[in-house]
Amino acid sequence: MIHRHLTSAVFFGLAFFSAMAQSRPKMPRYRADELLVKFRSNTSRSLRLESLADHGHLKLKDLDHQGLTHVKLNPGENLSDAMAAYRADPTVESVQPNYIYHASQVPNDPLFSQQWGFSNTGQTILSAGGPDEPDDVHNPGLARSDMGLTAAWDHITDCSSVIVAVVDTGINYNHQDLAANMWDGGTSFPHHGYDVLDSTNDPMDLNGHGSHVAGTIGAVGNNQLGGTGICWKVKLMAVRALDASGAGTSVTVFEGINWAVAHGAKVINLSLGEPSYDSSLDGAIANAAAQGTIVVAAAGNDGTNNDSSPTYPCNFSEPNLICVAALDQSYALASFSNYGAGTVHIAAPGVNIASTWNGAKTSVTDNLNSGWTFSSSTASHWGYSTATFGNNTSYNLLSDPANYDRSAHTYANSTTDKAYRAFNLSGFDAALLNFAFILDLADSGDAVNVAAKSSGGDPFANNSVLDTLSGSTDGYGNFTSYDITSCRTTTCTVGFELSSNSSGNSYGVGVLLFSIDKVLLNATTYNILEGTSMATPHITGLVAMMMAFNPSYRYQDIINAIENGGTGLAALAGKTTTGKAANAMGALAYINEPTGVSAAKH
Repeated sequence: MIHRHLTSAVFFGLAFFSAMAQSRPKMPRYRADELLVKFRSNTSRSLRLESLADHGHLKLKDLDHQGLTHVKLNPGENLSDAMAAYRADPTVESVQPNYIYHASQVPNDPLFSQQWGFSNTGQTILSAGGPDEPDDVHNPGLARSDMGLTAAWDHITDCSSVIVAVVDTGINYNHQDLAANMWDGGTSFPHHGYDVLDSTNDPMDLNGHGSHVAGTIGAVGNNQLGGTGICWKVKLMAVRALDASGAGTSVTVFEGINWAVAHGAKVINLSLGEPSYDSSLDGAIANAAAQGTIVVAAAGNDGTNNDSSPTYPCNFSEPNLICVAALDQSYALASFSNYGAGTVHIAAPGVNIASTWNGAKTSVTDNLNSGWTFSSSTASHWGYSTATFGNNTSYNLLSDPANYDRSAHTYANSTTDKAYRAFNLSGFDAALLNFAFILDLADSGDAVNVAAKSSGGDPFANNSVLDTLSGSTDGYGNFTSYDITSCRTTTCTVGFELSSNSSGNSYGVGVLLFSIDKVLLNATTYNILEGTSMATPHITGLVAMMMAFNPSYRYQDIINAIENGGTGLAALAGKTTTGKAANAMGALAYINEPTGVSAAKH
């Protein structure tokens, strides 16, 4: 269980306004030649006029019936001297400048009106033009249920002093809303980061997930294009640790975190998760802590309690880690979001999030009722069948045995059965194989292999296996995806192979909902997604904003400010360590003395 010390005292006042003044653009805060003078209630109108004449000032207007008067000073007169003179006047109760107020900064980006997490007006979220559509639950939502960013932007929009690493599927660093905010890696890393998977300096996003995350953190603000990020300016470091299917390993994520820290990242976004404790990843986050780097992680999308069913890295106990749950447009905990009173720290918008995307997607589907090549060493082999699941929907299956019905029929022993088909995947930048499967195999070593071969023909002839499936799904369909970008040819062959031994068998395997996504990169696409992966970059962006706003703060100070400055929600009571939703203005206003700093005595 993670325990954090939450300081009860909140200090406002001069320190707060001083910090604000240092971070916002320089501008006059009041009219230099005007004052508001409040006369005492027993001061007659004639005495007020006499007082103004004594001070040599012109009355512009009486503002109310309680003695407040708008006063014009003489040309060149010092405002402080004039205020001091009025304070010494026995007829005057108080005096103040005529302050100048500015509208909260709102970017001119056209998609901003759809970014409800930044400014929730109760708007209905529509498609952003990408491959995914918005969720109808709580859409529209509850007005003013947002992170309070329009007020915060009046104080800071520029986080360019902070390097933010997105350890994910990469970033489309050519995107019109991201290119100007990419980290400058110099000649060694000209593409703004590192590809851990291929050990190259080109972390281009072939999935879209990393680009979406990056846009929430730091899409260029106020450029009249697309949307905006929490930081209008920032240094986005792309670290590709997940492939085009969104999958990575302990090794790739571990190396990605360490690479980011070694190259100056001060906050790292980890919109990823896994249920098993991973000591290597825990060590990488501890190393980040030693360098003063904050790691922000997703709580997970299983709708479960992380206190009892852990999700990592969320459940690591490192003090530099923030774990994030997802909220919907009504500021209810999203139905899919994991939670945990001892492990999940704060919540942020995570449903119907509009952000940048890597490109256009075209899907090739297959009805699984013709066109496949079958081969077998026995009479039993792959074929076409149908099955009805719990929702009473009938699906076409590519199955072995061909008469699959998960009852009396079984696959053969001592067989090697293959099913494969060629697809034209040329002319695209990435390819992703998707399908669902139901599986009932004997526990004696029987397995189903999945393969893809770029040169056509039997994909198992040259050991082009992508994965091996075994065991049972207990009658449920499991959806999976594989990166087959290396198979972008006119003769890419995808196949399935059931291999069995001589002992034991079961009902077999069924493949359904088969498709191949072909991605063509561009610099103009946006998309709508949901998940704790989308909530996480809201906090990452806020961390970067806090780091830029208070450069003397250590990571403990940043985390304390974000957690203490959040908005308490009944929906989060007992669900997170704080019971709060992140609030940008609240975090900026939470001022404590920086830790580890002492003042010399004179």
